[in-house]
Amino acid sequence: MARGKVQMKRIENSVHRQVTFCKRRSGLLKKAKELSVLCDAEIGVFIFSAHGKLYELATKGTMQGLIERYMKSSRGTQPEPAASETQPDMDVKEEINMLKQEIEILQKGLRYMFGGRAAEMALDELIELEKHLKIWIYQIRSTKMDIMFKEIQQLRNKVEENIVITNFAPITTNTPYPLTIQNEIFQY
Repeated sequence: MARGKVQMKRIENSVHRQVTFCKRRSGLLKKAKELSVLCDAEIGVFIFSAHGKLYELATKGTMQGLIERYMKSSRGTQPEPAASETQPDMDVKEEINMLKQEIEILQKGLRYMFGGRAAEMALDELIELEKHLKIWIYQIRSTKMDIMFKEIQQLRNKVEENIVITNFAPITTNTPYPLTIQNEIFQY
C-alpha cells in the first residue's frame, strides 16, 4: 500500500494529532538511538508535547552532562552578550504589545456583540474580530464532530453487542414438556 504525501501543516483533529505525535516521537527517538549506536555519537533530544510534558533522550551519560558539554562548546560561537540580551527583550516586548492589542480588539468585539455599542469598532478591528470568530467556529465544529464520532462509535458497539446476543440458536431439549407458560394463567 503506497503512502500519500503528507502535508506539513497542523493536524486539526486533536485525536489524530495526539496519535501522530506519539508515533513520530517514538520514531524520532528510535532514529536517534540508532544513530548513536551506528556512529558512536553522543545525542540528546528534548521534546515538549502540546500539553507541556517533557520527553528526553540522552544516549550516553545524562542530559545534564550533554547540556553542560553543549554550553562549553558553544561559548566561543556566541555573539557579544549585550547584543544577544537586547534582542530577546525587544521580541518579548513586541509580543506583549501584540497580545495586548489582540485582547483589546477581542474585548471590544465582545462589547459590540452583546449590545454595548458605546465603543464602535473600526473596519480593521471588525476584520480582526471576524478572523478570530472563524477560528473559534472551526474549533467548535471540530470538537463537536469529535464528540459525535465518539457517540456514533458507542452506538455501533452497542448494536454489535445486541447482534451477538440475538444470534444465538434456539435451545432444544429432549423433554416432552414445553418451556412456555400459557397466557391464561396470568390474565386478570
